[in-house]
Amino acid sequence: MPQPIPITDHQRRWLKKQAHHLKPIVQLGAAGLSDAVLAEIELALDHHELVKVKVPGGDHDERDGIVTAIAERANADLVQRIGNTACYFRANPERRDRILLPL
Repeated sequence: MPQPIPITDHQRRWLKKQAHHLKPIVQLGAAGLSDAVLAEIELALDHHELVKVKVPGGDHDERDGIVTAIAERANADLVQRIGNTACYFRANPERRDRILLPL
């Protein structure tokens, strides 16, 4: 899959506003980031483009690693991370009601 064009700071701020009201779609369990969980995140990104994921509590460095790994493996932009919740964006050009980012 080709690497997406990185979003700008202006677009990131706009996406944060859009994601504010969203509930986490995927919640990682004690097993962490498994292939099945990553597949669910991929499916959610394809369907919604903008998703929140809840990462289990625990070691701060471990959470950072999981949040970064999701962005890299799902080929998505990390929009924001607050505590145990991270928000990701990945454009889907085949989606009918696409999220159109401001320029």
